[in-house]
Amino acid sequence: MKFSGIYTFLVLAGLSAAQTPDGFEPQVTPHLDVIFGSKEVTPGLALTKSDTARAPTIGLKAEPNGTYVWMMIDLDASTNPFNPKQGKPATYLHTVLRDFKASGQKTDSGVYTLTTRATGPVAWFAPAPPAENPPHPHRYTHLLWEQPENWVIPQAAQTQLQTGKTAFNVPAFQKAAGLAAPIAGNYFNQTG
Repeated sequence: MKFSGIYTFLVLAGLSAAQTPDGFEPQVTPHLDVIFGSKEVTPGLALTKSDTARAPTIGLKAEPNGTYVWMMIDLDASTNPFNPKQGKPATYLHTVLRDFKASGQKTDSGVYTLTTRATGPVAWFAPAPPAENPPHPHRYTHLLWEQPENWVIPQAAQTQLQTGKTAFNVPAFQKAAGLAAPIAGNYFNQTG
């Protein structure tokens, strides 16, 4: 009986530790620090469009020593952005930036920040969910991968990035790009 209670506790603790939304694949447990201005994102935090107008600072609590790829997607977009109710639910690719490295800076809360000079392969595109009635929060999900040494994005992955922004398939991209599982994640909510 005791074992059952401990097992239940561990399962629930593991579920609550996920940094990506319930049901999203790949599920990620390690936390990616995402900071918009002075607002540090905790999973599910509600932010406004003005909060997220500029690209965030990203970082890790553990000192990073590699090169990284960062992605932001909207899990609650529609295949019809002009009339969301007429479309089907779809994941929308907002941003993929490569070549993130440790900046040498640490925030007051102990986050080692990552920076890049890259503007692609998919440049920053700020969240802008449409106004919906009733209001519907969109889950903007962030993923961080270790970037393989001398990484060249395979053509199949490049095609996905350029032509498949609506109904974007993260696991298919990860496989086509030759990336291992994400090392960190996070998400926030925003309503149009």
